[in-house]
Amino acid sequence: MFTVMLALDDTGFGRFWLPRQDRAERTRNVILDAAAEAFEARGFAGASLSDILTRAGVTKGALYFHFASKEELAKALVEEQWNIELPELENTTNPIQGVIDLCHSFCRSLCTNIRVQASNRLVTEANFERPYPQVFTRWNDMIHEFLKIARDTGDLRQELDPAEVATYVGGAVFGIQTMSDILTKREDLRDRLTDMWKISLPGLVPARRLSRLLPGGTIQWDDSAA
Repeated sequence: MFTVMLALDDTGFGRFWLPRQDRAERTRNVILDAAAEAFEARGFAGASLSDILTRAGVTKGALYFHFASKEELAKALVEEQWNIELPELENTTNPIQGVIDLCHSFCRSLCTNIRVQASNRLVTEANFERPYPQVFTRWNDMIHEFLKIARDTGDLRQELDPAEVATYVGGAVFGIQTMSDILTKREDLRDRLTDMWKISLPGLVPARRLSRLLPGGTIQWDDSAA
């Protein structure tokens, strides 16, 4: 929620103005969306600041007020990769389904959220100042938290190490989405991810717990991302 102020101009008519902080945040978001479009379309090396400015419809001064360089803009997008709606660990009573839904939520965002798409390409290319391993470690850590609970509750086979399973699942999802992007522009990503879980679950979960799991997830994919 933001506040809108009314001011009289020199004609005597009122004009609406957003407070400076709200205008700045709106401009920042416009720039980030424009940069995401450019980076997703052309990669870090191919995208130019002039292209980003044209897409955003802002001045160079406005861009530099928020971001000192193209590199800083790319980093801001990478750091926003996980600013998406994900299943909450503390609310889950079915931790393996929580992992499944976490993966579906991320992959759905790859199909629908331009910032996540651009961030993923930037991380994959890693052709700016330095790669961002923390993106992968954070992803594995999120999965690991669900899996630790799953082993405690008997939902993960006791002979399996939750950390090792988290690394496997995290890597598998990134590999599947990369191949799906190359082969079908992610049109089949939901199906490929569902197949991965259908194949993997019997080896991860005790047989008595399999019936309560949905490999296709419990979240709603948009028709455009199906």
